[in-house]
Amino acid sequence: MMKLYRFSIFYLVVAGYFTIAASAYDVSSSDTVWPGKDWATSTPEAEGIDPDAINSLVADIEAGVYGLVDQFVLIRHGRIVADHKFPHDYRAIAAKLDPDRKPLGSAGDDQYNYDHPNWHPYYQETKLHTLQSVTKSVTSAALGVAVTEGLIKDAQVPVMPYFSSYDHDLSDPRKSDITLEDFLTMRSGIDWVTTGGYDSNEHSTIQLEASEQWIQFILNRPMETKSGERFDYNDGVSVLLGKIIREATGQRADKWAKEKLFTPIGIDEFHWKITPDGEADTEGGLYLATHDLARIGYLFLRGGEWNGKRILSEAWVKSSVTPFVSDVAPDNDQNNTGYGYQWWIPSHENGEAKIYSGNGYGGQFIMVVPEYDIVLAINSWSLHVDKFKWPNSILQDIIIPALKDDK
Repeated sequence: MMKLYRFSIFYLVVAGYFTIAASAYDVSSSDTVWPGKDWATSTPEAEGIDPDAINSLVADIEAGVYGLVDQFVLIRHGRIVADHKFPHDYRAIAAKLDPDRKPLGSAGDDQYNYDHPNWHPYYQETKLHTLQSVTKSVTSAALGVAVTEGLIKDAQVPVMPYFSSYDHDLSDPRKSDITLEDFLTMRSGIDWVTTGGYDSNEHSTIQLEASEQWIQFILNRPMETKSGERFDYNDGVSVLLGKIIREATGQRADKWAKEKLFTPIGIDEFHWKITPDGEADTEGGLYLATHDLARIGYLFLRGGEWNGKRILSEAWVKSSVTPFVSDVAPDNDQNNTGYGYQWWIPSHENGEAKIYSGNGYGGQFIMVVPEYDIVLAINSWSLHVDKFKWPNSILQDIIIPALKDDK
């Protein structure tokens, strides 16, 4: 069974750069359907999807085949064709947990206790759902807006000058060589202990979330390898990306994202955890409603444009879903998975993303299939469930085989 422990595990990879073909994203045309306050709706059959496949999927989710799925939204040709919620009583689930067990995540702060029903999976009983590491993909998009607007030159800039106000050891020349692209592609070279998973007090992310100075904690980590050489999933570098956004734009990452990313594409409500040192938690702290998570995927599907307005450059979208790392082979039963700018690429061919996704702890997914004009958003919270299939398999196992047309 796949273990989705925030995708923070060691991988040994072959790194490579590919030029992505134009078919990996779809620049909008005059007949593109754009969501307003709400998404347009249609039926699976009207959009070329076998409705029996959707009905069977819903029955399997209700039966627990895919763990505790809270909601999934399937969009084709800009229209919602399936939208299903599955209520679960997380307070009751939390009450049944052994009171002597160590909570998942940091016990020092309720917002990092992943069993606390006020914080997980929904924020304070609203429709805002924890995204966990899908936050990284959204942070990358917000950073891409800063690049698009010329506030950051490009992804090749060195990152350490953004942290000149911090006192940390730069005697290892490998640290000064780290570029923004190295951070984005998880090839920083910075040591990040993941042995034992999130149940271990030795895990660097558990130590980070229990600390009072997140940025300093990460900067103090030593180098393990030369940057750009090896993929090692590192929650810390995603936190540093958020700080770079603040240094480059003058705004904290959540405020920048609200102005430049969320509001322009119609996202009006969100919550973003704030760390003890006053920064947005850009490694896993964002909460969005499932319909709004889908807007992030749709922005990328449409090449960074939203209803005639350029939000992200086409170049940034292309790079974001290019498999710079071509074969991370994560523990998710999907071989040959690639990784771009904080986006996973579970299916790619000759350097072209066939499917790309943001993935998060507990079962959060925003998945895009440009070839078939599909966006699939899924929120789950399957922390204490055994023997189930992860819902990221739904796309390739059920939805794509159910298509009745080619496009």
